[in-house]
Amino acid sequence: MRTFSQVDVFTDEFMKGNALAVVHDAKGLSTEEMAAFANWTNLAETTFLLPATDPAADYRVRIFTVSRELPFAGHPTLGSAHAWLTAGNTPRDPDRLVQECGAGLVEVRRDGARLAFAAPPLLRGGPVENVGDLAAALAIEPEEIADAQWADNGPGWVAVLLRSADAVLAVRPDYQRFGAFRGIGVVGPHPDGADAAFEVRAFINEGGRFEEDPVTGSLNASIAQWLIPAGIAPQTYVAAQGTALGRRGRVHLSQAGGEIWVGGNTVVGVTGEVAL
Repeated sequence: MRTFSQVDVFTDEFMKGNALAVVHDAKGLSTEEMAAFANWTNLAETTFLLPATDPAADYRVRIFTVSRELPFAGHPTLGSAHAWLTAGNTPRDPDRLVQECGAGLVEVRRDGARLAFAAPPLLRGGPVENVGDLAAALAIEPEEIADAQWADNGPGWVAVLLRSADAVLAVRPDYQRFGAFRGIGVVGPHPDGADAAFEVRAFINEGGRFEEDPVTGSLNASIAQWLIPAGIAPQTYVAAQGTALGRRGRVHLSQAGGEIWVGGNTVVGVTGEVAL
């Protein structure tokens, strides 16, 4: 038996964010066992906490979707860090901890009541040439797309900027036209005075299984790495996500010291043991 947590990320209200399964003390589990359990949980991601192999890290995490292992993902980073701390572990630095994952070392710091991670560098950025294919996948006209950029920090994101949050919420994707796109993120600005600056949605092609992700840290990180340097977004802003799914995700983005920080509240909803 191993300690198990189910965590809700990017929310301060249980069941309004994005759920994550966390298996503590996962040493000894094979890759096949981890993959099988992640498939069984049927959540967007399941993580497994392990001793660090890098002396600079406090712990190591492996991140699985229902069908593959990811080098990095955002809500699993914050959820795993919260679960690790809640289990009574102590980082070497009281104000920060260092997570080791497939993408390398990721710094996580305390941001008041929230945790925030430093966005890893993009694996692929720059303009998207096949905007027509993107528009077809989103079932919108190409002229509705204000801009599009590759924003891949591991999961394979391409980000699409629409002209308003209402346009984002109106999207009804045609998943059968996703083709080779693994994940399409859509972002649009809210009007001045709203409690969030942008609305974000994430549409995923997970090996032919299509779904909308409730709240997505990796996508918001890469969008901020695009929008803030481009002057489209301010240096500090809040993004809303999950509205179309009845969730109330809030992702806090900021640029400091040349890095993009991605923060959010995290709530532990389930604790217990799992037979692994």
